[in-house]
Amino acid sequence: MNKARKEQKVFVLDTNVLIHDPECVYMFDDNDVVLPCKVIEELDHLKKGTGEIAHSARQVLRLVDGFKDNGNLSKGVELPGGGTLRITTDFGEFNKADDQIIQTALMLQNSGNGHRNRLVIVVSKDTVVRIKASYNDIISEDYKHDKTTIFQKYGSVINNENYTNGISSARYSLDIDNNIIYRLTGHSKVKTIKRNKGIDGIFPKNIEQECAIDALLDPDIEIVGLTGPAGTGKTLLAIAAGLHQVTKKSPLFEQLLVSRPIIPMGNDVGYLPGSLENKLAPWMQPIFDNLDVIVNTPMEKKDGKVASSYKNHQYLIDSGILNVEALTYIRGRSLPRRYFIVDEAQNLRPIDVKTLVTRCGTGTKIVFTGDLFQIDNPFMDTSSNGLSYLISRFINEENFCYLNLKESVRSRLAEQGGQLL
Repeated sequence: MNKARKEQKVFVLDTNVLIHDPECVYMFDDNDVVLPCKVIEELDHLKKGTGEIAHSARQVLRLVDGFKDNGNLSKGVELPGGGTLRITTDFGEFNKADDQIIQTALMLQNSGNGHRNRLVIVVSKDTVVRIKASYNDIISEDYKHDKTTIFQKYGSVINNENYTNGISSARYSLDIDNNIIYRLTGHSKVKTIKRNKGIDGIFPKNIEQECAIDALLDPDIEIVGLTGPAGTGKTLLAIAAGLHQVTKKSPLFEQLLVSRPIIPMGNDVGYLPGSLENKLAPWMQPIFDNLDVIVNTPMEKKDGKVASSYKNHQYLIDSGILNVEALTYIRGRSLPRRYFIVDEAQNLRPIDVKTLVTRCGTGTKIVFTGDLFQIDNPFMDTSSNGLSYLISRFINEENFCYLNLKESVRSRLAEQGGQLL
């Protein structure tokens, strides 16, 4: 028993870890989890508002509050996995939470408090905190529970020799000799797809885009993940497929819903000036640019003369075909029969992706697009973002398809810039 105790570790958590995964205190097995008081104060500050970050902060505080009925949090309360959860008072006077977290780890490592001779580890998604821990001789690490690199193995069009590719989700195989593309699902389902199929004037420029169009249009594939660098056409194809299926004679979906995260995800747009439309415009302009490529601008006529014109995207919004929504306001809604596109999904947390997928009602298809190597959220990387997490969890589901588009089709100059700069 004593030997087991010596092998246990003490994990001091940063605020950003708790915001990233509000239930992270359960993910450290039988080790002890310590929350500095400064972290609780930061959560209290972040809990105000309507965004996802505020929601996560409130969720963490409710969770911690529930543990106080089981004992004294300053002495440690037992966790289901066998470790304990403890809140420490602040050691010294530090204005910055980063410094207080480091000081807490130092005190636990050097002064005992039940943790002497046990490995103390600071867990933070902030590289600066991990660097500070290092030069204070404190071991530090990123939060590892939801990290994944499985996306690196899949997403390519495979060849005849690699039939299943080891997964059950929809994937595509090219028969080079016969110039045929097959869609493979599960371990035995094979379907030949129509070559060079376009969507209302938008035609594929390579085999990857042919496969993407098939996945985006097929009703049996309810969830799609499209990754790739800028210029590969992932967002354009997704929007074209959505518009086609909403506006055709017998529509499969009632509305095209398009959204992208406000960085960092969960920020309320209330602080921005103007109406909600004005607030969203800077974030949604790339979506509008893609829409303007796809749709012809209708002209309003009066007395036989052109009186005014709509911007393409505004016409779609006014007619009810398109709804552009901030992800902040998706929580709590049910979304039946929508073609739901989430752009820049690499900037979402795993918990954000879960929130979005669980909002999908009967008859809804959801498409996530993003570049896993272009992440703007400072607390995430290629292996810890929501899009990577989605791929890892759905890779064996037959109603899922993941494709990684590699070939830029934007322009020769854009491709040249991506390679040289």
